[in-house]
Amino acid sequence: QVQLAESGGGLVQAGDSLRLSCAASGRTVSSYGMGWFRQAPGKEREFVAAISWGGSTFYAVSAKGRFTISRDNAKNTVYLQMNSLNSEDTAVYYCAAGARAYVSGYRSQYGYGYWGQGTQVTVSL
Repeated sequence: QVQLAESGGGLVQAGDSLRLSCAASGRTVSSYGMGWFRQAPGKEREFVAAISWGGSTFYAVSAKGRFTISRDNAKNTVYLQMNSLNSEDTAVYYCAAGARAYVSGYRSQYGYGYWGQGTQVTVSL
């Protein structure tokens, strides 16, 4: 089993930056695809970014150029650096791990079997 714990969320102003962390425990996730998803109030959960076990990265259109996903396998941790935040980025952000995430191209939530509890990101105008 893999347990995921997100941290780093908070309340920021538009234009600010945040770095989310996702610490995995239970087993190493170095061979897993890792993803970040988010869910805003009244909306469905959506893909934000993902990183393959080999370090290839994938981004939603809304995140490309502003967000950077990275992983530190020695720390069993994945990060999401978010810059130039705006009000549309307000959501609960979830970390996910999937041994077969590559099957769905890393962008589908159904490729991930493990999920964290989420961390709230609120961007004020």
